[in-house]
Amino acid sequence: MSNFSSQIQTSQQLSYERTGLFSDIVLDYVNASERLRTFYQHPVSWAGLEAAMKARDAAPVDRLTLVKALESQYAAAGLNDAAEVKKSIELLGKSSTYTVCTAHQPNLFTGYLYFIYKILHAIKLATELKNRYPDSDFVPVFYMGSEDADLEELGKIWLSGDKLVWNTNQTGAVGRMQTRGLDPLLQRIHGELSVLPNGPALLDLLKRAYSRPAIQDATFYLVHELFKSYGLIVLIADQPDLKKAMVPVFEDDLFNHRPSAIVKETTTRLGEHYKVQANPREINLFYLEGDIRNRIERQGEDFVVVDTDLRFTAEEIRSLLKEHPERFSPNVILRGLYQESILPNIAFIGGGGELAYWLELKDLFIHYKVPYPVQVLRNSFLLVKEAALEKIEAMDLELADFFKPVDKLLNELVKRDSATQVHLTNEIRDTTAFYKHVQGVAGAIDKSLVAHVESLGKRAVKQLQELEKKMLRAEKRKFSDQKRQLETIRAALFPNNGLQERVENFLPYYAQYGQAFIERLYAESPALDQKFGILIW
Repeated sequence: MSNFSSQIQTSQQLSYERTGLFSDIVLDYVNASERLRTFYQHPVSWAGLEAAMKARDAAPVDRLTLVKALESQYAAAGLNDAAEVKKSIELLGKSSTYTVCTAHQPNLFTGYLYFIYKILHAIKLATELKNRYPDSDFVPVFYMGSEDADLEELGKIWLSGDKLVWNTNQTGAVGRMQTRGLDPLLQRIHGELSVLPNGPALLDLLKRAYSRPAIQDATFYLVHELFKSYGLIVLIADQPDLKKAMVPVFEDDLFNHRPSAIVKETTTRLGEHYKVQANPREINLFYLEGDIRNRIERQGEDFVVVDTDLRFTAEEIRSLLKEHPERFSPNVILRGLYQESILPNIAFIGGGGELAYWLELKDLFIHYKVPYPVQVLRNSFLLVKEAALEKIEAMDLELADFFKPVDKLLNELVKRDSATQVHLTNEIRDTTAFYKHVQGVAGAIDKSLVAHVESLGKRAVKQLQELEKKMLRAEKRKFSDQKRQLETIRAALFPNNGLQERVENFLPYYAQYGQAFIERLYAESPALDQKFGILIW
């Protein structure tokens, strides 16, 4: 097991429908359902991306401010010497350069596997775009949602089935939180991963990253080191010069509540068929300062910061917005608009939840004359060890079978392998036919008897179905070993009975395979082919 690449034996793809794990809105989107067509601008295709490029050309961003902000950010972090990243920043100064963006909060140690997947998807799409349109340039961007204050979600990771939680009393934007208090978690990670081939190098990387003062600085360093060879730009948008671009929108939100009105109209239409992911508030801004990131509400003529003593008159908050735009943090309704207002972006890579709320926002973008990017569902993978695959094949099953619940899978296995008959399919069919015949006989005598015979038939079929269930339960007791094996395999593939990518962290894989893990995922990442990937090693 010298490196990851040599261990990969094959890869498979499944439709998202076949996994049974994705929402109706995701399935309808990837299948280009007409029911969703009015909620987005461009299809997920090369033609859609070309249209997005033309729309972006007609609405240029302030490239000079963007480049200066990035140069300042990288210089302050001491990370401005990576050649590919430096080239990417320089390219952003050219009007023929576009970005492919993904975004995520600064989860501790990256949080979940999909954190890595979505970044690599952005990189892969940018590469494919360059191959297809060589006269233009395409830069992958990781937009860090450093202003998010959900510490309960961001301050934990799962490692070998254990949930590791960062115990801190800090409040406010997680990205601004100090990295103190992480030593117990780092020691736990060290104890488990230091013995693996690339463990020492990984632990040294984590130590360097989380010795930086704030979580956003640590995440910035970690992501940069993992992906700098691909020219990925990491953007921390919590910067006053960048937020100046949003002052008119923020002012409109505070005083006229226009974003709320626009998005409510869209969510009303979307909610006729799907669960609405995010509902707008009257004001969609937080006040961000120090350890505070609290909602702004209007009370009469004044504006208050919820759960604080802060209160501003209309004149004061208008003046504050113009002098300190960095103190205003957009919520989920306005964050995407901010992102697209400062980046020359044409495609956004997001998960199912992100896709669902972006589909609420098209009319908001149209109103503020900001180009709406192509929405690309991020890549999803299931990483399967070769030993697990061998066990699955020994049971004469397929990997795709394990997307089903264990009980359903066991039922199918028992019906297939039992030496005795455990299903009554033929008997139920014959009974149904028998009572259909009796209906005809009885009906010829008296029409009123037909409903009575139909009722008798339904009762008989139901009794047979109940008997079949009892027979199956009794026979399943003889398959206890197979049941345990099914449970063991499925628990490994679907920890906590959910998608692996939403539970597991990249650390154990990187400790084993090093950068080859990243390289393999990059090689396997589709650009626009929206399928669920299975990788075996």
